[in-house]
Amino acid sequence: MFKEKTRRSEASILEGRRTFLKLAGPFAILLACPAYALDLLRIVDPEGKNKDIQKARQALDGIGSIAQSLKGVDYQTERTIGETLALEGFQRYGMPVKDDGLQKYVNLVGNAVARNGIRPDIPYRFVVVKSEIYNAFSCPGGIIFVSSRLIGSMQDEAELACVLSHEVGHVSHKHALQSIRRAKFLEGAGKIGTLNMEGERGENYRAMIGDLQTVLFDKGLDKGMEYEADAAGMDYAYRTGYDPSGLIRVLEMLERNQSTAVQKGSWFSTHPPLPNRLEKCRQLMERYPDASEMATVKDRFASSCKVLKGASLR
Repeated sequence: MFKEKTRRSEASILEGRRTFLKLAGPFAILLACPAYALDLLRIVDPEGKNKDIQKARQALDGIGSIAQSLKGVDYQTERTIGETLALEGFQRYGMPVKDDGLQKYVNLVGNAVARNGIRPDIPYRFVVVKSEIYNAFSCPGGIIFVSSRLIGSMQDEAELACVLSHEVGHVSHKHALQSIRRAKFLEGAGKIGTLNMEGERGENYRAMIGDLQTVLFDKGLDKGMEYEADAAGMDYAYRTGYDPSGLIRVLEMLERNQSTAVQKGSWFSTHPPLPNRLEKCRQLMERYPDASEMATVKDRFASSCKVLKGASLR
């Protein structure tokens, strides 16, 4: 009888461990507080004998290291990284459109939606660049680019607001920094401007920037990050008073033009497939039952962006 109870007890413990591991994956605590999750694993497997739990512990050790390195990055360091990447962005996509009215207008719309994001306390800078490629991208710290071709293909201010909000979402969630494979470089970095960036330290910094360039301009961010930015784009725009379906209309426009558009370096090559994004965004519209009552602002958009309509800026 005692042996039978012991076997049942052991089986119950093992089942509990399996259940914990199944449930642990989706818990936000694994990312929000990996140290606490590690404590839970130690409670479940105090002697460290369960191989599955040890694998989970090793994974969390890695998550904790990356989380700690990102936590230690102050805003000035983030902005310095963003400015370095912005220089590459100008080289790849073109220089700013020479129209002060247009640039001021896009910054007004961009900063309006940014104030309704989750990082309203940092400065944002929006730049319209001369490019025939459909694209927009954000650099760490709040420097955001949008191509003249993309804006010139839009129909109203709500569409612009949603695209700018999408990019603000990337900055808000520090998606680019999360994508750095050499995240350990940032651990304890402090302010990059005060560091001696020569020798091995300088090489590591340049390698990190190279990784970010590849992510932002060539490969694109993780699909989950893009879906998160889509949701943020719709939400920030809605909170500002814009119709959140503006993002859906932009994606539908891109879908219509995909067969004839330049693919390399565009939203087509650096973002998830359009049908998948459209499906998820249409599902998100359930959150906004009064979307049809929100602003689209067609006249002001047409007046402010007329320089981009029907003319090549190359």
